[in-house]
Amino acid sequence: MAIFRTSSIAPLLLLALACGCGGAGAQTTPETPTEAPTAEAPSSTPPASPPANTDEAPKPPPPEEAKTEPAPDKPAPTELAEAPKAPSITCEPKAGAAAGPKKKLEISVDRSRVDLEGHKLEVKLTRAACKVELQVIGESGKILANAAKAFDGAAPGTVLAIDWSPIRAETVSRIEVWGHDTEGSYVGVAITPWNVKIDHEEVNFETDSDKIRDSEVPKLEASLDKVKAALTKHQDLKGISLFIAGHTDTVGSPEHNLTLSRKRARAIAAWFRGRGLKIPVAWEGFGEHSPIVKTGDEVAEAKNRRVDYILALDPPRLPQGAVTFGWKAL
Repeated sequence: MAIFRTSSIAPLLLLALACGCGGAGAQTTPETPTEAPTAEAPSSTPPASPPANTDEAPKPPPPEEAKTEPAPDKPAPTELAEAPKAPSITCEPKAGAAAGPKKKLEISVDRSRVDLEGHKLEVKLTRAACKVELQVIGESGKILANAAKAFDGAAPGTVLAIDWSPIRAETVSRIEVWGHDTEGSYVGVAITPWNVKIDHEEVNFETDSDKIRDSEVPKLEASLDKVKAALTKHQDLKGISLFIAGHTDTVGSPEHNLTLSRKRARAIAAWFRGRGLKIPVAWEGFGEHSPIVKTGDEVAEAKNRRVDYILALDPPRLPQGAVTFGWKAL
């Protein structure tokens, strides 16, 4: 899927104008003459007695208002840094380039070779390659890495490997990759390496069997509930698939273990499909070729006997070696 977003911010210019107004002078009016006071005639009515003297308690002073201290300012959140720009590599048309019709410039990324832990991936161009650039964005929205690598006119279809160094450990949400040919043209693609491993209780099989016993069904039902919960949580993502990966220990021959792991992975994938899971389901067995704990031959390491349940937008990376692996859809 290709995802590109551009944004621009237009500066705003605010002008404030202030003006003052002068007030009119105060007007005075002539004073109105007042009459002189006249003496009052003596009254025949005796003067009223003075009011009774009452001892009233003095009113208490009004309570002082509680003083409120302003709350201390919260420290500003630390701004996450972004990766520096990659070094510039110039790509200009080469003199004496052959004239005539040219193949459309296209870029392809081998999703199974995107190694997030090793920080590397591989691409191919349909024209001679000048350079490849990439930008890695974390789930915070900040740029974790910028990288560029020159390929000096590598032939069309050549595997172009490029790596990056993130400025911090953070989940990768998107990788944008651009391929430049020797003619000065370029093309880009964005990949979303989203995946979720479903934590689950392992299904126990009988020796050399891929049949799911009735006693193991509750484990699968609990795993199915977790799969559905994850799909609900991430329903904004389109194109999620479930990948079932089977593994064994080193007890037995590598060929036997490979075959057995594939049978068991397919059996579990078929169980999920049979229970009405609507999303695409794929499976593969890896035998003893992808252990969690590296051991010698004929070692019954429990951590290596497992089946992984992975929800992902792109097929998970496959191990490389003498055996060719590939995800198989139900």
